[in-house]
Amino acid sequence: MKRLYAFLVFFSMAGLSQSQVVHQNTTGYTFSAVAAPEWTKLFDRTSGWFGADGIFSIPLSGVDKINSDGNDTTLLVFSDTYIGEVKDGIPIQDTMVNNTVAYITGNEPDAAKIHFYYNIDEHDKPVSFFTPETSTEQKPQLFWLGDGFVNKEKNNTLYIFGYKVERTGPGVFDFIEPDVSLIAFPANSEPPYKKQRQIETSLHINNSTLGEGNMGAGILVNTTWSGAVQPDGYVYVYGCIGNDKNLVAARVKPKDFENMEAWRFWNGVSWSNNKDDMKPITNSVSNELSVTPMPDGKYILVFQVMGLSDKVGVRIGDSPVGPFSDIIEVWKAPEWEKGLWTYNAKAHPNLSKPGELLISYNTITPDFWNDIQKDATIYHPRFIRLKIEKKQ
Repeated sequence: MKRLYAFLVFFSMAGLSQSQVVHQNTTGYTFSAVAAPEWTKLFDRTSGWFGADGIFSIPLSGVDKINSDGNDTTLLVFSDTYIGEVKDGIPIQDTMVNNTVAYITGNEPDAAKIHFYYNIDEHDKPVSFFTPETSTEQKPQLFWLGDGFVNKEKNNTLYIFGYKVERTGPGVFDFIEPDVSLIAFPANSEPPYKKQRQIETSLHINNSTLGEGNMGAGILVNTTWSGAVQPDGYVYVYGCIGNDKNLVAARVKPKDFENMEAWRFWNGVSWSNNKDDMKPITNSVSNELSVTPMPDGKYILVFQVMGLSDKVGVRIGDSPVGPFSDIIEVWKAPEWEKGLWTYNAKAHPNLSKPGELLISYNTITPDFWNDIQKDATIYHPRFIRLKIEKKQ
């Protein structure tokens, strides 16, 4: 459900925007997408974990490229998750926690090689793995999760962005996201992640030009060891900011990842040490997205057009900060016509085969709280495979 209701408020107020128009494909590539039911089926479950949104994929090898060699295990991270039992498509007992994980071995959608994990308390009650250390009884907070990566220049530390969320009232729109943390784990950490560290950041954005939001919507590790095509040695971190769904970027050397003073922010021309200098790279993106190097040195941005729509879009860029092409619509989500809302498309390059990208998006309904009690299948990732070919 991550940030969905913020999307709904904007979507209902703004209507169709000019930036939502699908433009002619002049990128020099052809795109064709098909459903990937073999991947979607992995998340259609009836016991324990049976629904969630989020799904960022983090290769534990640190190598994040299409058709990764030696990709032994990938960590999948989720935000709001339903735990319980399902019979004939109906939850017979369930509870929600704010974050969970899964591990998948290899690159194939094999049900025997994916394992889901959720945390439990001393009473065997499902609880979140990660809760802000700043949470208090007077001011409770929770974590929704952003993108992450394994940093081979920091002893293989695993970093995941954690968005702090505070409820401001009983309604579904009554929450704020006032800050974002880094959650850090030593190499080879396993659930329940007792050795996690939480690092406060200055990566919450709020200015009159861009609007408000947090960094962490997507990460591009553009290093030699990550398998990047044209490595420059930086980690790029993206944000989706404001009502225009502005894409913004920051970057830092991997060895300096925890040092906020070393971060630099793209101002449209160069890299500034002031986050308030950031300028949009493009817009109409989603709160979760991906930027992936292509074999010829270009970069493909994958997102849900305007955050919440039936359109999965891509833009092709000349560098990690563009310039990017107009939107090319590559998939119209059929779930939308069945009453499900679709959001937060992104690519999973290390789970993809040569010449294509595996892409997920999330689904939910406008009356989610009640609808999931009638149909447990409405709330889990859906997958497509996007084939990419250069025009002759």
